This record gives sequence, structure tokens and C-alpha cells, in this order.
Amino acid sequence: MTGAAEWDAEIAIDAAIARTAIGRQFRQLAPLPIEPFGEGWDNAAFLVGDAWVFRFPRRRVAVALMETELRVLPALAPRLPLPIPLPRFAGRPSDAFGWPFAGYARLPGRPLTECVLDDDAETAAAVACGTFLRALHAIAPATLPTLPRDEAGRFEHARCMPKLRVRLAELHALGLIEDPAPLLAFQERIAPAGPRADRLCVVHGDLYARHLLIADARVSGAIDWGDVHVGDPALDLAIGITIFSPNSRPAFARAYGEIDERTWDLARYRGIYSSALVAHYGYRVGDAGLLQSGLRVLNAHGGLR
Repeated sequence: MTGAAEWDAEIAIDAAIARTAIGRQFRQLAPLPIEPFGEGWDNAAFLVGDAWVFRFPRRRVAVALMETELRVLPALAPRLPLPIPLPRFAGRPSDAFGWPFAGYARLPGRPLTECVLDDDAETAAAVACGTFLRALHAIAPATLPTLPRDEAGRFEHARCMPKLRVRLAELHALGLIEDPAPLLAFQERIAPAGPRADRLCVVHGDLYARHLLIADARVSGAIDWGDVHVGDPALDLAIGITIFSPNSRPAFARAYGEIDERTWDLARYRGIYSSALVAHYGYRVGDAGLLQSGLRVLNAHGGLR
């Protein structure tokens, strides 16, 4: 079994720490109330007043991701059809908080993991996401500030499979999924050796249900861009598998444009892998929305061969 300590942050950040760090560097915000606004693997977020969201790294590895956001998002935001967080405040390391942090204008909406869409709204969301990814993937990497490559090995089968086996085995032992053998057999058949050199483009890198915002049953933004990099488009296209049902998936594909069979296979490969990690993480930290989001995909694909 994977211990709960795996999910623990390297440093603890509470509202008092955030208030001190923000107030010292951005005095105009000091009078505003500050309250916790969410917590993920990499960052803790705090709502400052009603208009601002500040994010603080919880792990050293997330510092570089924060620096990438600060460097890239201002150049990326004007070129996309959906709102993304635009850094307005760049916090420097200090004795109040030893790593960089950032403040963004609050985007409207709630994460998709907290929303239920009817068929029409889901199809509209599929079109919006397909259109968004078409625009993102069409941006020439050379026209943006320096972007990293896929340093995390997201399509390195030899790295991914051991983690996947452990997560699926635990979810199966808990009675949350059926026999994982068909899922594992599919992953072994696809077995990518890395991102395809002839397909490299700008990718979000971590696009799943929690990172899409919904307001008034419409997609209102895409958040959490620390993993933006030059990678394989199939990485982002996995949302066609992880978020959208077979009924709305064709609308997503039409909005994006031509998606060949190998790309769909790689998208499904990544969707299965990331869903196992999301479900396992959701179970371990008690997040029912994440747990169900991941389990829905795994159980829907349980008959793969």
C-alpha cells in the first residue's frame, strides 16, 4: 500500500503565512480578507478579497512550475479563446515565505469535478475544449518565452507502468474497480517510448476535470498551467477520453480537427494512466470529486483488450 505521507506537502502553508507574505510585498492588498481557496499536489491557493487568487508552492519541485507560469502565461493568454489565469502579482522569496508565489485575477466558475452537465451542456463544453486545444496546439513554441520539454516522462512507458500497476492494484483491492488486467493489457500494447518528435507543440500538460472551470453551464476557463511545455498533443487530447462521454466526444474531435488513430490511442493511454493517479489521490486525501472522476474513466474502459 502507498502511504498517506506520499501526499503530504513539504511545507505547510496556512492563511496566516499567506497573509504575512502578501501583505509585506503588496501593501494595497493587506486590508483584504484572506481565506483558503483550495489545495492540490503542487500548490495551496488563497482567496484575497473577492477578486484575487494567490498560489503558493507546497513542494520544491513546484517552484520551477510557478516560475514557468509567471514567464509564459502573459504571452499565452491573449492568443487563446478561453480565459486563463494571468499573473498580476509576482511574489519574491522572503523570510515570510521562502519560495516565489503569484497572484491572479479570479476567474469565474467552479471546477468541473464539482459540476453536473446535461447532454447539451456537455456537448457545448466539448466544442469549447476542442476549439481551445486547437488554438493552443497551433501556437509555435518559438513565439513564446522559453518552454521546457517533457521532463516528467509523461509518455515514457517504462516509467509510467510501475506506478500504474501499483495504483490499479490498490484500487482493485479496495473494491473500487474491476480486474485491472484489460487496462494493463491495453497500456502494454500502446507502450509509447516518449513524445513524438514530429508532433511537438505547446501543451497545457495537466488538463483534467479539476483544471476546467464551469460557469452558467459553460466552460469559463482553464487553470493550473505549471506543467505547460513542448510536448505531444495527445497529452492534452486525453480530456476527450477523461471528461467527455462517447456521445459528446465526436463534437470535441470535430472542433479540434483531424485526430488520427495513433493519437487517439495515446490519448486513451494517458487518460487511463492519469485517471488511475487521480482516483488514487482522491481516495487517499478524501476528495470524492476526484475519486469519482478517475473511477468513471477506469470503469468505462475496464473491458479494453
